[in-house]
Amino acid sequence: MRSLTLAEAHERSALIDVVSYAVHLDLDRGSEVFGSVAKIHFTCDTPGADSWVDLRAREVASIRLNGRDLDPATVVDGRLPLPALAAENEVVVDAVMGYSHDGQGLHRATDPADGQDYVYGHLFLAAAPRVFACFDQPDLKAPYDVTVRTPRQWSVIGNGAATETAPGEWVLATTKPLATYFVTVCAGPWASVRDEHDGIPLGIHSRQSLRKPLERHATEIFAVTRQSFDYFHSLFDIRYPFGAYEQVFVPEFNAGAMENPGCVVLRDQYIYRGAATRDELLTRANTIAHELSHMWFGDLVTMKWWDDLWLNESFAEYMSHRCLVDATEYTDAWVDSSIVRKVWGYGAERSPSTHPVAGVEALDAMSALQNFDGISYAKGAAALRQLIAYAGDDRFIAGVRSYLSVNAYGNGTLADFLAAIQLGSGKDLDAWAKAWLLTAGRDTIAVDLSVQDLRVVAARMTREAPMAFPADRPHALDVAGWTDGEQTARVMATITTAQTSLDGLVGTPAPAVLVPNAADLTWARVVLSDATISALPAQLGQVPDAQARAVLWSALVDGVHTAAMPPSLVLDVFEAAWAGEPNSSIQTRAAAYAEQVVIGVFLPRGERAVARSRLAAVGVSLLESAEAGSTASLAAARLVAGTSDDQDLLRGWATGHGLPAGLEDDGDFRWIVVRKLACRGALSDGDIERFRETDDTLQGSLNALMCRASRPDPQAKVWAWEQLTGRHGRSNYEMNHLARGFWSAPDDELVEPYVARYFADVPAMSAWVGEDAVAQVVTLAFPQVHTARTARLSAATLGREDLTPAVRRSLVDADHELREVLASRDAFRTSGRGC
Repeated sequence: MRSLTLAEAHERSALIDVVSYAVHLDLDRGSEVFGSVAKIHFTCDTPGADSWVDLRAREVASIRLNGRDLDPATVVDGRLPLPALAAENEVVVDAVMGYSHDGQGLHRATDPADGQDYVYGHLFLAAAPRVFACFDQPDLKAPYDVTVRTPRQWSVIGNGAATETAPGEWVLATTKPLATYFVTVCAGPWASVRDEHDGIPLGIHSRQSLRKPLERHATEIFAVTRQSFDYFHSLFDIRYPFGAYEQVFVPEFNAGAMENPGCVVLRDQYIYRGAATRDELLTRANTIAHELSHMWFGDLVTMKWWDDLWLNESFAEYMSHRCLVDATEYTDAWVDSSIVRKVWGYGAERSPSTHPVAGVEALDAMSALQNFDGISYAKGAAALRQLIAYAGDDRFIAGVRSYLSVNAYGNGTLADFLAAIQLGSGKDLDAWAKAWLLTAGRDTIAVDLSVQDLRVVAARMTREAPMAFPADRPHALDVAGWTDGEQTARVMATITTAQTSLDGLVGTPAPAVLVPNAADLTWARVVLSDATISALPAQLGQVPDAQARAVLWSALVDGVHTAAMPPSLVLDVFEAAWAGEPNSSIQTRAAAYAEQVVIGVFLPRGERAVARSRLAAVGVSLLESAEAGSTASLAAARLVAGTSDDQDLLRGWATGHGLPAGLEDDGDFRWIVVRKLACRGALSDGDIERFRETDDTLQGSLNALMCRASRPDPQAKVWAWEQLTGRHGRSNYEMNHLARGFWSAPDDELVEPYVARYFADVPAMSAWVGEDAVAQVVTLAFPQVHTARTARLSAATLGREDLTPAVRRSLVDADHELREVLASRDAFRTSGRGC
């Protein structure tokens, strides 16, 4: 389907001004289609000129422009021509639209727990025309009047407060001016909990089958919401402008959440059915604060075009962590950022697809979507922290307030934002912006020490920009050292040259572990000294600063992916330090990385059993000593479930016998165990189906699909591949779970025949699967057969000219990760079959 170009958007916005939308959706026409009537009032600066409306309908019943009928057959490639416009215009489009099952447009999902259907709108980035006719670009904002017809037992939630005027007939309050991609309607027999704060009606909603966990988590969700409202009201000095604030936890959502004004949509995995670790609660709290901050930065002021997407996401990424630290119990949010968000962003920066935070010319909407990644989020947030260090926090906030006030209900650009900060700070930001926002890549930083008689006699920090992306980035950061848990020194530094003396370290005891960027204030590749690397197994667990420990773990991850450190080092450090790790984010993420990436990807299959047994032993030991029901206990139980080869133990846990305390009725934990058994060939399809019957829910059905795809049986692989790549109407989540399970195998021989098929079959899915969903399938289904042949097939596929932007971007990143694995194995070949 044709994608709107930047030139076309400029041309249309110069010609057209949208006054208002009136949209009626009829959701009571069965499970496949819905009715859509859109009435658009707009003006035209050049009467007599032509334009177009975006429309992607199953069929078009009628079109009327200024009282005259237009032929529905004129709609071609998603565009409805509007000829000979007047100064003031009204177009009315009556169409039949199709529900989606890929998480884009108006998505409809059925909950197996009770057979109930749920509908929600996700119109980012260019899916609005699949729901109603519109001028689909972010700078043509307008108010909306929305009415909805539904089955009588349903309720409706949307951008404006919803009122049921008759059974199954709903009217939503007129909205403030919104970009098309922010419009949403959520309809179904929702379970709801309501509250109020500072005059703002609050609501949280989920599927009926999640009512009990929704009510159990409501107190925490509302507390974080209230705290975030108070914080942002104080910080921005602008009242929340969109009326009520609804948070709808929906099934099969592609992203974490979407910041629709007044009606945020979130993935319903955040309504934890079973036990949740503290970092999982922190992640949900962060998402709540992130989406709420968007009400100002993104919703009140929207980027003019998609190339300034970072203005939304970098800002919200930064503000959500700042809010959690300053206003909630999650004062370790920046630690979580270091071990989760920045690790994600550093991975994006290593890939050939890397790009600047801002200023990437997005010539069309679909190409802009490919820069929606860890750089837009994590690197952008790190850049804002550096901007604050450069300009001053008070002056930064003053600039933000000015930017929001001046551009309220309109659009902004990078130039507008920088002008506001520059005016508030009085500092010239041109050079800073060029280095930090407009140039890709990350600097490499390291500290060289000279030591005599166990004392530092000289210290210098080196800074090196990547050769492909030269830049002169200033860094405000710190360096700290520890020996046996005692801090030996900590110095702050501003780095503006290739080499900087760290005189504050001179005369201090030589540390066993030296950590550049210990407080993780900047964005850089941290290279640890050889002495520090050698000391990590004995010393990392003794470092009392959680932020510094997160930086060390991040450096370990980066070292493995760049073939600078052997994967076995991660296992050595894990064995020594993991059980005593007090920070939940570090503990759970280090375990996931060791199990799923180091063992599951970087180690050859023949070396994985011994490595898994090492992790399982650590998990068993912690499980025996951890407080029942604690995060440490849950993390240990999950680690044992994922790595143990003790089938008697696992079968007992799967059937509810001998479970760790707090996990007796935890269906999600049971599926971890069941999948482990399925991967080992210990369960048949019938066995898996019996487990599904005990958890007859949407999540249970998805987990059963993944377990069936995981079985090390040729027929299981035939079935799973056909279900994944065939046109069976599988939802986005069903495809993801099939892909996650498929490459589980005791050896490459079982799945090797599907390597070539992947490069033919999966890119072809873009013909019937939306870009968001197919991008995830490309990533999750990428062959986990790490050979030169796979690399050759991947390179050949990337040479094709028929790949969609989403397929190409995901394939570039997956190909790069494959080459990281091959480089690591080449650099650190083992002499035997064990770790």
